[in-house]
Amino acid sequence: MNAEAVNPASPGSVTSGHVTAAGSRRKARPRLDLRRLGRAALLGPAARDRLPDAIGHVVDAHRAHHPDADLEPLRRAYLLAESSHRGQMRKSGEPYITHPLAVTLILAELGAETTTLTASLLHDTVEDTDVTLDQVGEEFGEEVRYLVDGVTKLEKVDYGAAAEPETFRKMLVATGNDVRVMSIKLADRLHNMRTLGVMRQEKQERIAKVTRDVLIPLAERLGVQALKTELEDLVFAILHPEEYAHTRELIVGNAARADDPLAEVAEDVRTVLREADITADVLIRPRHFVSVHRVSRKRGRLRGADFGRLLVLVNEDADCYGVLGELHTCMTPVVSEFKDFIAVPKFNLYQSLHTAVAREDGQVVEVLIRTHQMHKVAEAGVVALGNPYAAPPEEQSTSDGERVDPTRPGWLSRLLEWQRGAPDPDTFWSTLREDLAQDREITVFRPDGGTLGLPEGATCVDAAYAQYGEDAHACMGARVNGRLATLSTVLKDGDTVQLLMGQDPASEPSREWLEHAHTPAARIAIQRRLTARPAPDETAAPETAAAPRPPADASAAARAPEPSEAAPGRPAAAQVLVDRPGATVRLAGCCTPVPPDEVTGFAVRGGAVTVHRAGCPAVARMKGAGRAEVGARWGEGAECRVTLVAESFVRPHLLADLTEAMALEGAEIVSATVEPPDRQQVRHTYTVQLADAARLPSLMRAMRHVAGVYDVSRAQSHTPGA
Repeated sequence: MNAEAVNPASPGSVTSGHVTAAGSRRKARPRLDLRRLGRAALLGPAARDRLPDAIGHVVDAHRAHHPDADLEPLRRAYLLAESSHRGQMRKSGEPYITHPLAVTLILAELGAETTTLTASLLHDTVEDTDVTLDQVGEEFGEEVRYLVDGVTKLEKVDYGAAAEPETFRKMLVATGNDVRVMSIKLADRLHNMRTLGVMRQEKQERIAKVTRDVLIPLAERLGVQALKTELEDLVFAILHPEEYAHTRELIVGNAARADDPLAEVAEDVRTVLREADITADVLIRPRHFVSVHRVSRKRGRLRGADFGRLLVLVNEDADCYGVLGELHTCMTPVVSEFKDFIAVPKFNLYQSLHTAVAREDGQVVEVLIRTHQMHKVAEAGVVALGNPYAAPPEEQSTSDGERVDPTRPGWLSRLLEWQRGAPDPDTFWSTLREDLAQDREITVFRPDGGTLGLPEGATCVDAAYAQYGEDAHACMGARVNGRLATLSTVLKDGDTVQLLMGQDPASEPSREWLEHAHTPAARIAIQRRLTARPAPDETAAPETAAAPRPPADASAAARAPEPSEAAPGRPAAAQVLVDRPGATVRLAGCCTPVPPDEVTGFAVRGGAVTVHRAGCPAVARMKGAGRAEVGARWGEGAECRVTLVAESFVRPHLLADLTEAMALEGAEIVSATVEPPDRQQVRHTYTVQLADAARLPSLMRAMRHVAGVYDVSRAQSHTPGA
């Protein structure tokens, strides 16, 4: 219940320090001082044909974003809220109506539409008064009823470590169905955080920790940066008062400086853009307290340019790149600081170009470039995107007549998928908390030019489930920047990832994948599949296990001797001519030469000549030892025997598919060895007899085309030849 909130902090406390930093980012507008208004001023004229004076500031803020809005619902909602809460007081002694008014003003300044503001005025009536949901619905419609109900349920959720997972899951699902519920909740928490000043210290810390662990990450993912940054500063002041005080001293000291490098660079940027005939607003954007603190820890002693950034606002997307080109041409760019979040927006809808320019004194000024619309979304996130139930354009309608929700960013859409796929509430809750702890994102590219947004530390397993969903169970490996990589490979921002997929619909994920999965989508999908099937029987046949691992006795049976063991003196079927008439010719087992390999020979005991591939390591050793070469070349014979090594990822039925592909190419398998899988990879060694040596390239291609096989090569033995 929000009645626990108390008086705002007195001057010089948390709130006053924050407002100094944050207030400069907003347009100057007289603010309603809710602390000093008496009840009479709050009530204002009660005539039904005019708005009460108390919500005048809400109306001004609302009309700045929605000039044609119908204000009648706000008037009626205020009158109902005030009459319902009449007699209720906050702990500070203020009339309780000051709280819903303040929450609604926060949302109005962010650009929320009328329905959200109406629900915000009423958000505590059902919980704290005799007003019922049915009454709200009859008076204001089903949308307002739904929002008030959602906020009321969220009020009952314990967000801390002891939160009951099923309750939180249900509440968050309700939020996911309409993000305006969470928008109201975040504004509600911000006003309560602004007014924590006279609570017991332990109560302040408990509320601040919950805000830090759950609500700030949610605000980040919903893109509501204006709320997120102020909440961060308020939490910082409560949980780290000494560091907050030090940071405040740094900000106050910088404000007292006679020179301002940011102002100087801002004027230079205005001049550059004016000469380039680009219409733009160039603003100085002060860093908030937590941002200054982070920069000071990273860079040590701060200089003037470290206390803020420049914000360049233009009208069109193309103008953003025009501004970037002019700045990089006329000023000294710091290329390593460039990031393009317009071409690749962040998961929370954020779009901007980030760059930096260097001054002659070595100070680096960061510059953000975006359109006015991008700026609105960057500040207000989902709050700025409108009403999800407004009549959409035709192209936004789904085939079954339902409307697409334009206020649902990618993360929230994925959230609904996670909760549907989670095998149990505890899994959903623990996985969600891990995701909320991730505060940085990377972008990786697919070979087709598409992108995937993943949390920092994500692996190829995460990329597979982000791209293919449940079908990622059939993933067998990946190429990262063109090179083969294991599924446990940690990805970096800008990597190109090609996922190698099998074709077997019965493919199962490995339990080891859970160790490498960092995203909820991956962990929940893997756990659900593993939970749905029994653990594989250790004695099961290899075709029923997750890997083509033969049982112990089968391994022994399949492991026929290597060619050198099977027939060390067997003459080559393919004809080899050597420059030693009458000599017995043997093909070396270390490199198994076949036509059309370039070959050479060496004489051995008994007058025989052993023929090696010219590139065989044994040839280099024997030459180094002074052994004389015997010339060798291929004759007209067509048959050959060769040892091939196939490397593959683990999957069911792989052994059968591979041997079938070899048989179709006319290869007779003389011997085969299948090594036990290692980290989801398996190595097969086959010695095959081919009736026509010219078919060897075709055989190797056919083996590579088997799903799961990523490399096939000729065997290279490291034992001395000859």
